[in-house]
Amino acid sequence: MNIDRRTLLKTGIGLLGGAALTACTPPAPAFVGPADARVRAAEQARRPGRIRDFRLTAAESQVDLGGTVVRTWAYDGRVPGHPMRVTAGEVVRARLANQLGADTTIHWHGLALRNDADGVPGVTQAPIKAATEYTYEFTAAHPGTYWFHPHSGTQLDRGLYAPLIVEDPNEPLGYDDEWVVILDDWLDGVTGSPEDVLAELSRGMSMPGMDHGDMTPGPSSTGMGKHMLMGAMSPLLGGDAGDVRYPHFLVNGRVPAEPETFRAKPGARLRIRLINAGGDTAFRVALTGHRLTVTHTDGFAVQPKDVDALLVGMGERYDVLVTLKDGVFPLVALAEGKAAVARALVRTSPKAAAPKFDHRPRELDGEVVRYAKLQPHEQVRLPQRRPDRTVRLELTGTMAAYDWAINGKKYDPETVAPVRSGERVRLSFVNRTTMWHPMHLHGHTFALPSGIRKDTVIVLPGSTLDVDFDADNPGLWMIHCHNIYHAESGMMTLLGYAAGSQ
Repeated sequence: MNIDRRTLLKTGIGLLGGAALTACTPPAPAFVGPADARVRAAEQARRPGRIRDFRLTAAESQVDLGGTVVRTWAYDGRVPGHPMRVTAGEVVRARLANQLGADTTIHWHGLALRNDADGVPGVTQAPIKAATEYTYEFTAAHPGTYWFHPHSGTQLDRGLYAPLIVEDPNEPLGYDDEWVVILDDWLDGVTGSPEDVLAELSRGMSMPGMDHGDMTPGPSSTGMGKHMLMGAMSPLLGGDAGDVRYPHFLVNGRVPAEPETFRAKPGARLRIRLINAGGDTAFRVALTGHRLTVTHTDGFAVQPKDVDALLVGMGERYDVLVTLKDGVFPLVALAEGKAAVARALVRTSPKAAAPKFDHRPRELDGEVVRYAKLQPHEQVRLPQRRPDRTVRLELTGTMAAYDWAINGKKYDPETVAPVRSGERVRLSFVNRTTMWHPMHLHGHTFALPSGIRKDTVIVLPGSTLDVDFDADNPGLWMIHCHNIYHAESGMMTLLGYAAGSQ
């Protein structure tokens, strides 16, 4: 069941397409809003620890991607931005100075944090206006690999992203070194802007009856524009792989021709934290000459699993361990279905020559991690329980009309799916489209049928995926596709805690 705007207004917040929050004075709120005392109580239950202060500035910047210099939007003039690193239980106090010529926010992706810090304009906060500052303050309760990015329009597909690492004070893994790897697809300042892309895609296909898969990749002569990608196909993703033509794919802000090099000693045990910050691209990732031991997905531990490669959708994260051999080894991230790669190097020998630029690790064609093959660590497994409520989320739309939506309805902040505190909630993702969607739930992690805990999950075309979570974090929360262009076209909705729940 969904609740319309008339009921939503009783939360004390007016939601007007991302506009500033408007106070109301109704007699009885329908949902727990971000300013509700229950949000503050949930934060106190996390037992906030030491405060860690951070400052960052969002501004237009000139950034060198490795010989390719672009004008983009970035945090502190870097792509990716400076990592934030805290210990679980500490409080992040991050002051953002907005020097962009537009409103912005920060969403702390994957964290089960207090609702008023979630960074969704018009839902959990007013947008941060240009030439103003805003301070986020929240407890980082759970260790893991997270990241942050705007939740305003298509800003994510510029350079506004950075890692947030929450360290475990009782870290059970043994390793010698750590490498944070952020993958991205890039076009801003090269072939246009993300706003140009959305405008072009929103016009849909220019040839009636055609959709992805009917053409080979390449510039179109049918008036479809320079940003639309045709013929991007991937069996791993169930067919259609993506909508957008990107000129570059990056590892830690570097193009493949000028890759980042991570240096270590032979025999070192390396932890790699992988984050996909892309707008429209899944990456298949392998380290030449090595198998990878998966230890975490989306910040939560799994039973160690050895694989050759990882498939990482937008918004997903994986942690892996690897014992390094002697030599130089490309880390290659194949832009799935798009016939291009991102690349970095791991060097353990100062004299060894790097493989050729077009080197393709055989591991890319080996065993790729699958959700069903992973098992949760017992410490993070959800106790067995029948769901109290099922929220059915039909993923709908086509490339032809570019009418991506949930339950046949484009995002409307007046529509909220209610849950109650204490419930076990099942989200039933039913993909009615011919394309895959990386679906992300704010403020919670859910359990897949295999038991692994995630906050972002690939839902293949024509499939249904049920995931369960415990409703233990009151507030208003988004559920959306993490393909930024699908989300901005309408594949988003809201989940709200009923105000009558305890």
